[in-house]
Amino acid sequence: MDEKSMMRARPPFRADQVGSLLRSGPVKQARTRRLAGEISPIDLEAVEDAEIAKLVAKQESIGLQAVTDGEFRRSWWHYDFLSKLDGVELVSVAQGLQFKGTQTKAEGLHVHGRIDFSPSHPMLEHFRFLKSVARAVPKMTIPSPTALHFRGGRQAIETSVYPEMAPFFEDLGKAYTKAVRAFGEAGCTYLQLDEVFVAYLCDDNQRQMLRDRGDDPDTLLHKYAELVNAACAGRTPGMTISMHLCRGNFRSTWMAQGGYERVADILFNGMNVDAYFMEYDSERAGGFEPLRLLPRDKLAVLGVMTSKTGALESKDQLKRRIDEPAKFALIEQLGLSPQCDFASTEEGNLLAEDEQWAKLSRCVEVAREVWG
Repeated sequence: MDEKSMMRARPPFRADQVGSLLRSGPVKQARTRRLAGEISPIDLEAVEDAEIAKLVAKQESIGLQAVTDGEFRRSWWHYDFLSKLDGVELVSVAQGLQFKGTQTKAEGLHVHGRIDFSPSHPMLEHFRFLKSVARAVPKMTIPSPTALHFRGGRQAIETSVYPEMAPFFEDLGKAYTKAVRAFGEAGCTYLQLDEVFVAYLCDDNQRQMLRDRGDDPDTLLHKYAELVNAACAGRTPGMTISMHLCRGNFRSTWMAQGGYERVADILFNGMNVDAYFMEYDSERAGGFEPLRLLPRDKLAVLGVMTSKTGALESKDQLKRRIDEPAKFALIEQLGLSPQCDFASTEEGNLLAEDEQWAKLSRCVEVAREVWG
């Protein structure tokens, strides 16, 4: 590997992270007390503020160049953001999402009105707080717009509001253009779209599920690319937009499988994001061959370290895994991260906080040795 320095001054960085982190004890306790009505929303916010400030300082201390708020104010990686769009609400559903061997809380989304993004969306303030306590680059994570469609499909959208689907997709795209612009105007230079469902389109079972409910997976891929590009149209000068790809991550379990080949051309050449955080910690994600289609002006951050278990990968193991994709993309187009969040939902994955920090520290250590 080339020993000259190829560290980056702008995101994504050679050692990076997906975003959410294991919730701290005080945050868990405060959220439980708030749910029971024992403390006020202001009391909860004060605990979150203090814990996020400590979390940011910890990320900076191990050498991460981009820091997040760990999604400490969220219950879900996606529902908290989407349910605060105009026209969308969080509702109870018959059963939770089925992962391999476990199920989530029985909650979902319902589109009951015209979709829009309001400047009063609470996550703008969440970002402003993160920016106020960060010395490193503050990274904001939001779900990709595709999340509002894939989970519930036509059934979750009121036909009285959207008799046809074309206006739904149009309004959703416009709302995301506004959202991305609003984050940029708030000072966000590093925004991540968490894109689970393009990766799900690589899974035969998920594709059949879509067909069974009346959706064509190949048509959806193009529709989803249009939604992502509508979001990117809101990009402000100097903003980097990355996309995180995943096949499910809840309590260390998963939902989908299948390599990226089916979606690679549209993913890399049809979506206007700058970089991709790519799940690659297991055989379920397939090989690195699709990276041959990665344009020279884009980056892939390799999720070859797992966030699902606490076992720490060796430096040699990670370096060997980086050698493989270097056959298909330039080494300067690559970075290193865990394959997913440590806590896509507030429940978190099955590992300890010290194991989480050891993994992130190892990413920084390996990146310095590989890229200089």
